[in-house]
Amino acid sequence: MTAERRVRASSRAFVPDDLRERLVALRRDLHRNPELSFAEHRTSDVLARELESMSPMRIDRVARTGLIARFAGRDPSAPVVAIRGDIDALPIQEATGLAFSSTNAGVMHACGHDVHATWAVGAAALLRDEPATGDVLVVLQPAEEIGEGALAVLESGQLEDVRAIFGAHVDRRFTVGQVVAQAGPLAASADVFEIVLTGRGAHGARPHESADPVVCMAGLISALQTIVSRRVNPATPAVVTIGMVTAGTAANIIPASATLRGTLRATDHETRALLQAEVREISAHIAAAHRVQARVTFSAGVPPVINDARAARWASDAATAMLGPDSVLPLGITNMAGEDFAWYQGRMPGCFLRVGAREHDEPVIPAHSPQFDVSEGAIFVGAAVLAECARRASAELAAEHG
Repeated sequence: MTAERRVRASSRAFVPDDLRERLVALRRDLHRNPELSFAEHRTSDVLARELESMSPMRIDRVARTGLIARFAGRDPSAPVVAIRGDIDALPIQEATGLAFSSTNAGVMHACGHDVHATWAVGAAALLRDEPATGDVLVVLQPAEEIGEGALAVLESGQLEDVRAIFGAHVDRRFTVGQVVAQAGPLAASADVFEIVLTGRGAHGARPHESADPVVCMAGLISALQTIVSRRVNPATPAVVTIGMVTAGTAANIIPASATLRGTLRATDHETRALLQAEVREISAHIAAAHRVQARVTFSAGVPPVINDARAARWASDAATAMLGPDSVLPLGITNMAGEDFAWYQGRMPGCFLRVGAREHDEPVIPAHSPQFDVSEGAIFVGAAVLAECARRASAELAAEHG
């Protein structure tokens, strides 16, 4: 049996037809009515109604617009595990031409969170019908796109007893039925830095009277690029990108200050710390050489996603059981994008998966694009695999718990 036929057969076996229809309708409703981070009020209400119809033990509203539904396991004393789906959209004008395109101008589910929320609901339905050993929390999280939702969920205290957590992201580099479930780094930290250079302004015709922050900025931009090439081990992924430069008000005026902003990306905690230290060090010395003061500030973003080896084994085994042995593939690239699922992994073991989201004859369309869309077969794969992740983790943890 081909992989494509197998995923169709397995998704029908593990996601019944009536649930499939319900999930497709839910996904299209969410896609048609996208909402931005921490403004997912309608989204939250729609998802709450879906979950309530499945008779969970309880549903809690958390993190302003988030939800946590608890589904009973077979053994109330067994350890608790969790599944997370994110629910927010992006400030992008949709250009897919879908019949269920966004009706909210300038807002679009361009990263697949409509699908993530839907497959979390699907996993809840599957766990209701075939429970895990212990209870499972289904977390519908707001505000992933701004990197704040996971922390807000954790601050609610609702996940204090969770022993393992699983989440997933659609990925159009892979086809429906393919899943990435691997240990180690899967996404990067994402920090923003700002460097304000303060010198002394002067007339452009008399530069000797200035302490020119623009010339300093030019030298600093070049010097910062040596961090990755000369300070980081070549075997270690890292990125230093400057995306904004601001200075001056007129062509014949040397300004008194200049500002540059950028992002730092790393796939391990040590390199993340090194990048920040080097930005500070280089900025201070380049500024001193130009008789300019440098003020460096960081807006700490999400940590790197580093999948726990044991949780990755549970996830890989779950995907293999659902879809067959050739369904689990390596990511094959170094992913320097950020993902706030990393905050959960700082508190408990977890695995974040990538789920194939295009048909074989479809092109690869990048996320955060106005043309981004997802093959709806990915919903059923995500639901079945995440539910099975919860079952396998719960069973093994319960056996250890005694």
